[in-house]
Amino acid sequence: MVYSKLTSIEKDVLREIGNIGAGNAATSMSKLINKKVDMQVPSVNIVTYDEMMDLIGGPEELIVALFFQIKGEISGNVYFILSTKEAEELIRKVTNQSNFLLEDLHHNEWALSALQETGNIVTGAYLSALSDFTKLNMQPSIPFLSIDMAGALLTVGLLEISQTSDYAMIIDTTIRSESDSGIQGHFFLLPDPSSLSTIFQGLGIADE
Repeated sequence: MVYSKLTSIEKDVLREIGNIGAGNAATSMSKLINKKVDMQVPSVNIVTYDEMMDLIGGPEELIVALFFQIKGEISGNVYFILSTKEAEELIRKVTNQSNFLLEDLHHNEWALSALQETGNIVTGAYLSALSDFTKLNMQPSIPFLSIDMAGALLTVGLLEISQTSDYAMIIDTTIRSESDSGIQGHFFLLPDPSSLSTIFQGLGIADE
């Protein structure tokens, strides 16, 4: 299966699974910050790597990325990406540290743990929903957190996949807690091309 040839039905299925995963993640995050949290997956898109870079501000944009490897019957990589301002806002909500600055992240174990746990929740919830639907085992590795330019960070996860495909799957995730306008995170699911066929076979959708 080729990334760029996904049908509207296939995208709709992935978006619905994403919304179910986001609902599970929202429940867990609500407990984490003791506030009602709403998470939605408004869109699933197939984009080129250049388009993926542009989506998050270009290869020189400073971003916060949590990187996971997918293990099990499905292989690939996952990124949960936030802008530096969004990462600061998310940590402030989780830790109630209203004056937190991202430059203090690596000197603040509580803030670092909060960001990693948020990434674990979002990634774990989505993969769990996908696993439930496909009956395939897939588990995320422990997260690797980095703050760097987008080009440098994304290259790590694209090296192997770029040898066989020029496309990636983008799942936008909007996180909102009570009385705020929301945080826009980008969830990049990069299954190996062979794994994408396995996913749709598990969903009962035949390759065209």
